Amino acid sequence: MPINIEYRGPADLPEIIPVFPLPGALLLPRGQMPLNIFEPRYLAMVDDSLRDGHRLIGMIQPDVAHSPKNSDKPALFRVGCVGRITQLAESGDGRYILELTGVARFKVVEELEVLTAYRQCKVDFFAFVDDFTARMGEDEVDREALLSVLADFLKANNLKVDWEGVESAPNEALVNALAMMSPYGPAEKQAMLEAPDLKTRAEILIAVTEMDLAKKRTSGDPPLQ
Repeated sequence: MPINIEYRGPADLPEIIPVFPLPGALLLPRGQMPLNIFEPRYLAMVDDSLRDGHRLIGMIQPDVAHSPKNSDKPALFRVGCVGRITQLAESGDGRYILELTGVARFKVVEELEVLTAYRQCKVDFFAFVDDFTARMGEDEVDREALLSVLADFLKANNLKVDWEGVESAPNEALVNALAMMSPYGPAEKQAMLEAPDLKTRAEILIAVTEMDLAKKRTSGDPPLQ
C-alpha cells in the first residue's frame, strides 16, 4: 500500500513511539495489519498519534514467560515493528477500524514512565536499517520450497487460495504476508519477526509449517492454532 511519506532510514522516525502490546500479532515492513481499536487507552493512542502528526504505532508482543503473574503490565519482547496508520474509519459505536502499514522493526531501548494510559518506549531502528530498502534479499528466498509447503498446508486444512495472486507476488510481499497470516503462536511469530533477513524468515516459516504438518500426519491432532 502506498504511504504519503517516505521513510529513508532510522533518522526519519521518532526515537519515542507509542506501543500496542498484542499477543500473536506480527507486523512486518510493508505488510498491512487491520486493527479494531476499542479500549479507551488505545483510542487515545490513535488520537495522539494523529494529533502529533507522525501516525505511527509500534506493534509488539507481550513476553508472557517473563511477566509477573496477574500483572496488568506484562513484560515486552525486545523487538517489534512500527507501522503507520494508512487507513482509518470510525465505526459509529466508538471504535476505530485501522490499517497499519509496516515501516521498520525496532529494538526497545527502554520503556518510559509516562502519564498516558498507553505505553511508550524509546526505540532503536539502526539494527534493522535494511528494512528501509524494499525487497532487500528477496532473490535469496527459496520460492519453490515456500510454495510447496503452502500447497501442502492448504490441502491439509481444506483451504483455498488465489494462486494467480500468489504466483504474481514478489518474494518479499509473499513471505511477509504468509508469515503475518500464519496461524502459529507468539514464539514462532517472534522468531519470524526477528529473522535477520527475508531468506531466514522464509526458512523459519517453512520449518514451522513442516513440523505442524508432520504432527498432524502422525498424531491426527489439528494443526497449530
